Amino acid sequence: MTLTLADLQPQPLWRHFAAISAIPRASAKEQAARAYVLGQASALGLEAIQDAVGNVVVRKPARPGREGAPMAALQGHLDMVCEKNEGTAHNFDTDPIQVVIDGDWVKAAGTTLGADNGVGVAAALAVMESTDVAHGPLEFVFTIDEESGLTGASEFPTGLLRSKYFLNLDGEEEGALCIGCAGGLNTVARRAVQFQSVPPGDALRVRISGLQGGHSGLDINKGRGNAVRILGQVMQVLLDRVPMAIASLQGGSKRNAIPREASAIVVVDPVRIPELNAVLDEWQAALRADLGSFDPGLRITAEPAPRPEQVLSDTDARAVVDTLASQHHGVLAMSPDVPGLVQTSTNLAIVLTRDGTVEIETSQRSPILTSKLAAARMVSTVFAAGGFQTEQTGGYPGWKPEPASEIVRLSKAAHNEILGHVPELMAMHAGLECGVIGEKHDGMEMISFGPHIVDVHSPSERLKISSVEPFYRFLTGLLERL
Repeated sequence: MTLTLADLQPQPLWRHFAAISAIPRASAKEQAARAYVLGQASALGLEAIQDAVGNVVVRKPARPGREGAPMAALQGHLDMVCEKNEGTAHNFDTDPIQVVIDGDWVKAAGTTLGADNGVGVAAALAVMESTDVAHGPLEFVFTIDEESGLTGASEFPTGLLRSKYFLNLDGEEEGALCIGCAGGLNTVARRAVQFQSVPPGDALRVRISGLQGGHSGLDINKGRGNAVRILGQVMQVLLDRVPMAIASLQGGSKRNAIPREASAIVVVDPVRIPELNAVLDEWQAALRADLGSFDPGLRITAEPAPRPEQVLSDTDARAVVDTLASQHHGVLAMSPDVPGLVQTSTNLAIVLTRDGTVEIETSQRSPILTSKLAAARMVSTVFAAGGFQTEQTGGYPGWKPEPASEIVRLSKAAHNEILGHVPELMAMHAGLECGVIGEKHDGMEMISFGPHIVDVHSPSERLKISSVEPFYRFLTGLLERL
């Protein structure tokens, strides 16, 4: 028998997850998802508030007898990262996610799944409609545009929430409670470029593909290849060894995703194509050896492409390629306090050629403000050496761990009682909305948790089915104990 989401437990959570998965909800395009949430609240007769940017807060009274309990907020974000494998026919603006069950995993057919944060939103909606959970007064917080810059959290009204406890349902590791996270900053570089006429020769598309990609915070220390940086390295070698012209460079699509694919359109004398292919084969072998088992699927290929109308000047092509090859990507420092935790990092995310400009986007992360700013200065210095102008955008604060807080103590005890073991306390090298919203509500105590999700922000994203029921049991049991 072929299983469907309707066959899984807890049924209310999976029913909402199926409904959410059928709703297009790219960042800044969450209107339909928001309408679904508001429709659920209306059907239940609950108070719902929508703020100026589209965040939604729903309030639910306590179960009889629990009116005196402290109020708690359950929070998740409505948007998802929209990534797909090249060749996958999927329109994220119109098409539902094609959900697939594979053993103990739920995944999608060639795209991101959206369990980040669809499963958290589904859990909140299941609690919202529940009649058998003996909870105190609750607030349900649904934010927008988390993935592209924490916009919903940044614009969230100060003082809107009444809750003492804030439960962020955006965690991705079973058996763990997250009690802190990194802050972030984007550094965007632009260089105006000159073009020249196309020389004689054949047009080729040099492609970097087959990489795993992943979350630019959670996966930054896993040794995975960066397609944009590899493209810069390969093109740098080609310019040294094979006479050619470069028309454009493109790669990556999200600032918070490690780029999996990148390409350049080049024009080369047909007699030099065998030489070009030999260089690509040589570098594919070398880089595969360098990546090893961290990212074994790297492919570097050349294929015929339409002839461009113009190419970059030799000076600009060299400056752009050298900058891509020289820009840092990866871990800059590990935490001295939390074993195995990345403290500071930078992600080389996107390169784009358009309107007479080459634009390169990066992001820096650290829970320490001075370290985050120092990483951004380092990246900006490399860009300046390549003739780029830079700007910093989208900064957001980190969330300082408070391991002795009451919500952490209560959560540890509840987890041990309900699931039979004390959870691991951890901090996350990623941006969570806790830090941003917490700054606007002084004294609110926060934790973050969720079921087990791997390879978020990539088409390999998958949700572990057997982790969902314990996650929901812990959530509801914790609410009954607050």
